[in-house]
Amino acid sequence: MKREKHIKGYNFLKGILGFLFKVCYRPKYYNKELIPNNGPVIIAGNHMHLFDQNLVILSTKRMVHYMAKIEYFQDKKKAWFFRMAGCIPVNREIKDEDAKSSAMEVLNNGYALGVFPEGTRNKTDAFLLPFKFGVVSMAQKSGASIVPCAVTGEYKVWKKNHLNIRYGKPFKVPKDMDLKKANDKLFEEISNLKREGLKEIEDEKH
Repeated sequence: MKREKHIKGYNFLKGILGFLFKVCYRPKYYNKELIPNNGPVIIAGNHMHLFDQNLVILSTKRMVHYMAKIEYFQDKKKAWFFRMAGCIPVNREIKDEDAKSSAMEVLNNGYALGVFPEGTRNKTDAFLLPFKFGVVSMAQKSGASIVPCAVTGEYKVWKKNHLNIRYGKPFKVPKDMDLKKANDKLFEEISNLKREGLKEIEDEKH
């Protein structure tokens, strides 16, 4: 399999920024060995903070491609960073078919894609926001495995904030599977992982 463009720069940034992230937030990782070492994979989880993708990136040696708003790529001072990080530019003002095609290309090449099925950060009191169908649709079309995950805890520098990420077993979406059923399954898997994380936090406090 051909190595990804910018992989050396990605690993360089990951090494430096990852070290700082771990020192500042002291996160815990559960079942990260469930992330396949090769082949197309979509790592899908809840989205509560700007740094959520960092936990996924630090969970695997694989390069994980995330989408980032196109404005970052239009700013010369920031564009180099997001390109080196393997991000996919997306125009959130429209139904961006180019971004979807780029994401599918990542999977068709056998790489790893990171997606937040909620579509945006959850700033509400809802346990999870309704899931969009992009993850299950891309998985069905590409044959990629979906690895569900959930982040719980808080992002507070140098404090015991119980920040952790836990992964569930990978699953595929067969060609004949109804996408609603597949999306419901993903929602349930991530919900269960989030409940496990919250329960652990409560247990640690008592």
